Amino acid sequence: MLSYAFIQKALIVGVLTGVIAAVLGVSLVLKNYSMIGDGLSHVGFGAFAIAISLGMAPLYFSIPVVIVAAFFTLKISNNKKINADGMIALLSSGALSIGVMATSLTKGMNVDIYQFMFGSILATTSAEVYITVAVSIFVILYYILFYNKIFAVTFDETFSRAIGINVNFYRVILSVITAIVIVLGMRVIGALLISGLTIFPALTSFRIAKSFKGSIVASAIVAFVSVVMGVIISFFLSTPTGATIVVSNLFIYILAVIYGKVRKI
Repeated sequence: MLSYAFIQKALIVGVLTGVIAAVLGVSLVLKNYSMIGDGLSHVGFGAFAIAISLGMAPLYFSIPVVIVAAFFTLKISNNKKINADGMIALLSSGALSIGVMATSLTKGMNVDIYQFMFGSILATTSAEVYITVAVSIFVILYYILFYNKIFAVTFDETFSRAIGINVNFYRVILSVITAIVIVLGMRVIGALLISGLTIFPALTSFRIAKSFKGSIVASAIVAFVSVVMGVIISFFLSTPTGATIVVSNLFIYILAVIYGKVRKI
């Protein structure tokens, strides 16, 4: 299996994207931003559709659009007067509808739209591999160098401000990183399944780890195992790779739940 170049690229991009999405997922879930990935993926799909319809480079057009949407969504989530879940749902359905309309107005149906909607990890290009490696290095270094501040901001923003941490700065960084990872993740498992790449590993890690640092490490390991398992299973069974990765995540989560139940007995 590893003799094929497209499998090698799929594993590199899949593992790296899965790991950094899982690491971010821990912070997002703890801050009750679980569904932001789903909302931003729909924004990304709309941006991809518009870019393809206009003959533009989808990746470079979508990233800034999704970054703005991520910052806007996180900003709204901290406003008690506005229902964050409602805004995410509005953003998701609106962006998805715009993407479908943009697609329908083009002559014929562009295959790329379906690839970004349901994932096309096996069609990963060398440029996407380089971008994913660069983003992964940045995210990992960010968590290593600023772990204490990320920990404080994740659990208590009021306390973080009191001790002099620039909460808005870290919120912006979280918005930018989340947006970029979501856009990259859409290539791996598609716009309709990307939230599984951030939520499942985090939820599984909470079942088996007892600290924030332990949850981050466990989440990254779960993502690594699920991506490798998903790619291998999809190769031999000819199933959609993105969906298989999410099902692998679900399977590991169920095992973690069973382990937790047995340990209490």
